[in-house]
Amino acid sequence: MSSQQLWTAPAKPEAPPEFLCPITLDLMQDPVAAPTGITYDRAAIETWLLAGGQRTCPVTHGELRAGDLVPNHTLRRLIQDWYATNRCCCCSVDRVRVPATPEEAAVAELQGATRAGDAERCAAAARGVRRLAWRAAAQNRSRLESAGAARALAAAFTFFAGTADAAAAATDDVLDVVLAALVLVMPMDEEAILAVGSSSASVARLVAVAANGDLHRRLQAVVVIREIVSLSAYRGAAAGTIDLSANAEAVPQVLVKTIRDGICPPATRACLVAAYHLACTGESAAAHLASAGIVTVLVELLVDADKSTAEKALAALDAALAASRDGRARARADALAMPVLVKKMFWVSDAATALVVSALLRICKKCPDDDAAAEAARRHAIVEALQLGALQKVLLLLQAGCRQETKENATELLRLMVRYQGRGEYCVDAMDLGGIKRETAIWTG
Repeated sequence: MSSQQLWTAPAKPEAPPEFLCPITLDLMQDPVAAPTGITYDRAAIETWLLAGGQRTCPVTHGELRAGDLVPNHTLRRLIQDWYATNRCCCCSVDRVRVPATPEEAAVAELQGATRAGDAERCAAAARGVRRLAWRAAAQNRSRLESAGAARALAAAFTFFAGTADAAAAATDDVLDVVLAALVLVMPMDEEAILAVGSSSASVARLVAVAANGDLHRRLQAVVVIREIVSLSAYRGAAAGTIDLSANAEAVPQVLVKTIRDGICPPATRACLVAAYHLACTGESAAAHLASAGIVTVLVELLVDADKSTAEKALAALDAALAASRDGRARARADALAMPVLVKKMFWVSDAATALVVSALLRICKKCPDDDAAAEAARRHAIVEALQLGALQKVLLLLQAGCRQETKENATELLRLMVRYQGRGEYCVDAMDLGGIKRETAIWTG
């Protein structure tokens, strides 16, 4: 008898009965335990309870609701071990996808709760994700990112923000918990940002929380708003599904309000970044920011801001002045704007000085659409800059050296100021100008 005749194919591994779902008799992928003591595969029991309209346990016939199901982590680990040992022996086993980590299981539970529209269960799942994010932060957050936690949380927030009973207590709770978890698993990827930003109801909910929530929730909301606005500005029309038009006035208003309230430095910086990107999206958004009072708020913030905050505030101010005629008019009318800007030259950083020069030029430069009132305000701003010593500082900047773009802006600003140096009512005290007449001629001649 040949060796071929003696050889028999190895038997396919049989999964232990306790690993099989009582409904489908297949290996369970996401085992969940019912209060009746029976464990099912989540997809099967949810189909039984939700799609089938049943309210009882299929095995014991005891009362059962979808919200009563809890993940059976012990059994899931046993299935994982058996699966790892036997996957090479049976092709059918290879096709089974069992969550491999607690992070994957938590995200799967969150996704299932969202699909089921179960607010209480979704809130519990989001709390589970939040707990995982808090533990061994770096490692767990990496696994949560791989499991798609941000996308799952964004989808949950969008779903419940858009439900008809969005004002219900259970919906309020799940939205608050999901938002808190979402901020913990930052950074959000593009898909997650688009999921929230594509929904006017989601953005409106974020605005409401940022305006009226407690301090922690306000911070969480403006951080997500920053992500949405930044992606919208970065991708422009290609952002596709991001549309802030329904909240075009509300978003700038809540950014200005949060900066003015000064709830905490991280919230202020998040709003400054959002305001900068929003102003960069175009004239309409910049006009909404200006009408919301962004210029006054930023100027007041600059008075005693730290380096990081000052740089962000100057960037946002410069962007708002560049895109909005109303923004420039408000800056010219603000009694504090010119003194603060001139003071900040050489005071914060090279980047801040460059932004100050750019902002000063936007205030002092004539624009084609300026009317008589705007022209008078512009001239007054130039004279005020001279009286505050801006000319000396610009000359010093040019002598010290700077980037090409800053040099060009400084040179143009210098030419504007020199035109008013000796004009009657615009005359500046010679004591203030010291020995700079010769240098002025060199730079402007």
